[in-house]
Amino acid sequence: MNSIAKRRAKWAWVFLMVPLVYFILVRFYPTIDAFSISLTEWNIVGEKKYIGFDNFISLWNDPVFWVVLGNTFEYLALGVPISLVLSFIIAYYLDQIRFGHGFLRACYFIPFLTTAVAMAWVWRWFYQPVPIGMINLALGQMGILQLDFLRSTTQALPAVLAPAIWAGLGFQIIIFMAGLRAIPESHYEAAKIDGAGAWRVLWEITIPQLKNTIVFLVIISSIGFLRIFDQVYNMTQEGEGGPLNATRPLVLDIYKTAFDRFEMGMAAAETVVLFVILLIITIIQLKVLKNET
Repeated sequence: MNSIAKRRAKWAWVFLMVPLVYFILVRFYPTIDAFSISLTEWNIVGEKKYIGFDNFISLWNDPVFWVVLGNTFEYLALGVPISLVLSFIIAYYLDQIRFGHGFLRACYFIPFLTTAVAMAWVWRWFYQPVPIGMINLALGQMGILQLDFLRSTTQALPAVLAPAIWAGLGFQIIIFMAGLRAIPESHYEAAKIDGAGAWRVLWEITIPQLKNTIVFLVIISSIGFLRIFDQVYNMTQEGEGGPLNATRPLVLDIYKTAFDRFEMGMAAAETVVLFVILLIITIIQLKVLKNET
């Protein structure tokens, strides 16, 4: 290796060290420290007392924890497919129009730029009873009985999930549109010469060519819905994730355990559980979806 190449390699390592140090201090160290704290009893101001796996045993025997875990998976199971299908349909048709394309794309992307807190409070107002809530007002004008939404144990979770899906649509649409634009035009021209119909082109050319885009969006969306917090905290009564824990996800439960009850060891144990879930789901999705690519 000549002197110029050595100098370039040295400066490359210098610049790589900056983000590496950042990730070690801000990402890796807190994650490793959470594992350590999860094995202790600690109220944030006193001394840490080592108690082994007692926090994990308490979580296992806590019925509320299983409700919270079920809610978290419900957000994931409903949020990922609904958001991906909606964003693909919008991106697919948006890519085919030319008049007003930029305006429509901006309309869908603006919610992604809006703060989750502001959006959550607007949607909370939408769900209010008549005469305040716009949704119940519209239902009443159609002769449909008003719904309880955030006050119902069965309707509250979908009601909270709706703005979370809406908030992420803009980002997913932009990524899908980038994937659609990257498909070679020659593929469509060959299909046209063969006389392939629109559905055949969609299933045999468009969707297979979007596999990498779908893999990326599935992983990003899964992480986002497993870590849902802002919408639940701001849309439910006093940020409790109610009614009767019907909407409380794992991240909100970690927050309440740590900063309402000051049980840092228990909160760290829940964080470890969430980390393991995120890791397993991400690995499974990467394996399954990459094998199909």
